[in-house]
Amino acid sequence: MHAGERVPAGSTGLGPHLAALTAPDAEFALVEAVVDGVPMRLYRRGPHTLREMLLASADFGDRPFTVYRDERRSYAEHLRLVLGLAAAFRDEYGLVPGDRVAIAMRNYPEWSPVFWATQVAGLVAVPLNAWWSGPELRWAVGDSGARLVVADGERAAGLTGHLDVPLVRVRGEGAPPGREWDDLVAALDPAAPVPDVDVGPGDSSTILYTSGTTGRPKGAVHSHRNHVTNALNVLLLNRAVARAAGTTPSTAQPGTLLSYPLFHIAGLNSLYGAVLVGGKVATQYRWDVEEARALVRDEQLTAAAGVPTTMRELAEAAIADPAAMPSLTRIGMGGAPIPAELVGRIGAALGPRTFAANGYGSTETTSAICANSGRDYVAHPDSVGRPAPGADLRIVDPATLGDLPDGEIGELWFRGPNVVRGYWRNPAATAEAFVDGWYRTGDLGFVRAGWVHVVDRLKDVVIRGGENVYCAQVEDALHGVEWVVEAAVYGVAHPTLGEEVAAAVRTAPGAPRDADALRAAVIERVAGFAAPTRIAWFDGPLPRTATGKVLKRELRDRQT
Repeated sequence: MHAGERVPAGSTGLGPHLAALTAPDAEFALVEAVVDGVPMRLYRRGPHTLREMLLASADFGDRPFTVYRDERRSYAEHLRLVLGLAAAFRDEYGLVPGDRVAIAMRNYPEWSPVFWATQVAGLVAVPLNAWWSGPELRWAVGDSGARLVVADGERAAGLTGHLDVPLVRVRGEGAPPGREWDDLVAALDPAAPVPDVDVGPGDSSTILYTSGTTGRPKGAVHSHRNHVTNALNVLLLNRAVARAAGTTPSTAQPGTLLSYPLFHIAGLNSLYGAVLVGGKVATQYRWDVEEARALVRDEQLTAAAGVPTTMRELAEAAIADPAAMPSLTRIGMGGAPIPAELVGRIGAALGPRTFAANGYGSTETTSAICANSGRDYVAHPDSVGRPAPGADLRIVDPATLGDLPDGEIGELWFRGPNVVRGYWRNPAATAEAFVDGWYRTGDLGFVRAGWVHVVDRLKDVVIRGGENVYCAQVEDALHGVEWVVEAAVYGVAHPTLGEEVAAAVRTAPGAPRDADALRAAVIERVAGFAAPTRIAWFDGPLPRTATGKVLKRELRDRQT
């Protein structure tokens, strides 16, 4: 799958259905185009901007859209609020197309109307990591050049007194540091018209900051085309899965339990994916598996989306009592490697009604640029799937920058309509990561028979005595041990070998902590030199970012 070459559709699984759905006269037909000098394939169908997508939600009327605790908002109510906010952003705050609005809050229901108001008004949303400290939030507000900040009470406390732009506080207590959300909403025009602005597919839509596990976060600038392509990729995949399973399209409203944070690209993916089809989105104050199970049951949610640690808990609950969540058909996971054994267990215990889905991508690829779902995922649980129909993939030798053949490990490079143009006000980082329209992921992987496999981050490969150890493969072997709940693999310095393989392992309650038994189990799956020689046992969850990535630097520091 080198430049311009598509992944073969294949004769089994989802391949034939994806090919049929993207045929020249089909619903998801692709057209050849050149965007900013880069050749790519675009969906012919609309919507072509998030503005178009939101305005089309008027068709869903009184259908419920957001659910949070006992608070519910219909599509009609949401649209009125969005248009009122868009008018206020223009008339009261003087914002014009291209201006940035920072959003800093938990997954509260206020998050959505603020985001969508920016999109219909031609503004740029800047979702900020809700778990950042006050100084980190203040840095991002300044870096993005935001002209307005909307923050919940917790985030507002860290911003108060440090901003030279207006602040709207959501769900705050005590004296307001700026304008209160309820006061703003009370003053909105309930009959505000659609803003009279032109918004095109190539216009900037969002600036999403990378997780920043090393150095300052970088602001990936997404266009409307990037986001809409991502939404249509997901819809196409779901259609293909339904066709492959032979299921009849349901007339019931789809609904998603969203445990990804909305400031993350995967959270946004679920938000606008719901708007595209008139779905319901249920969120929580914080993850709680019992509350999650009740939400799925009571709201008749059809999907759940989150990082593997939370989705494993939900999957375990569904496996233990399948009748308790009969509406659930899809458990989507991403943001971190998915244990193959979990995919198999979901397929065996809950299939074919409920299936697992995985997406591989990044902020820069606007969520998943590869996807694996349904029966394909059960058959290939060690793969992240196949690239989206509009995406091209190269496997590149990091040393020579030459293309590598199938089966050989190299860096994954992608291009397509869901790859961003670059980073906000950071030309050096843009030049390093983007080459002639190709995005250098920094991930190592290979392709075999059309299936993409990711083995490690380029910077995280452990070189032990001259042998390359790919952490993802060892982690998958560890997760295959029945008494291992969570594991992460990384390298630590060794005086003669250069590096040795270390692992952080959380075991099931009451399980023995036997390093020799663990190594023996791993060696059955990987080469002996790749088995961990140093093991740190954990009683609780491993340290992770808000989006599910293990903080390996922190683990490494503990063992050095």
